[in-house]
Amino acid sequence: MKEDDTINQRIAQRVRELRTARGLSLEALAADCGVSRSMISVIERGESSPTAVLLEKLATGLGVTLASLFDVPDAKPEPVARRADQPQWRDPASGYLRRNVSPPGVAAPFQIVAVSLPAGAHVAYETGARESRVHQQVWVLEGRVQVTVGGEQHRLDAGDCLAMTLDRPTGFHNPTTEPARYAVVLTTPTTR
Repeated sequence: MKEDDTINQRIAQRVRELRTARGLSLEALAADCGVSRSMISVIERGESSPTAVLLEKLATGLGVTLASLFDVPDAKPEPVARRADQPQWRDPASGYLRRNVSPPGVAAPFQIVAVSLPAGAHVAYETGARESRVHQQVWVLEGRVQVTVGGEQHRLDAGDCLAMTLDRPTGFHNPTTEPARYAVVLTTPTTR
């Protein structure tokens, strides 16, 4: 099985698990997140390579962070997450690569994600306010990233860090001809 197939199966299982745990039907989740019932069904069967924008809508409807959709279901808590075991996923729309860095199964109030944003790439998340407030910090490790939060724009160069709340539409853009790398640290919302 290819790595993309494996991560799509993990996303499928995780979305189905979270939806079921919250007692939501496909129709109810579709209404909550603005994604069609048929698309959610395709994702839950692992028959789709959903985009970051689509997964963010699902995460918001499920009351979790986007990073939570890549978690290993029922992972045994381990204090160390080895680099080789950290799940990676590439957005088919923008080509950005994200990697969950935090150890799986560990109950912590935050998550760490590493992102590589290709030259010229742009990702815009439409979601706004969430049931539980999610705080996020973006720390640029290499290159430049322009972050839009609502109507505010922030130019971040290597070493810069932006603190924000995920309560408005947010966009990430690499305006350069070189890839940018950044770390995201975000709070984990309490479950509904």
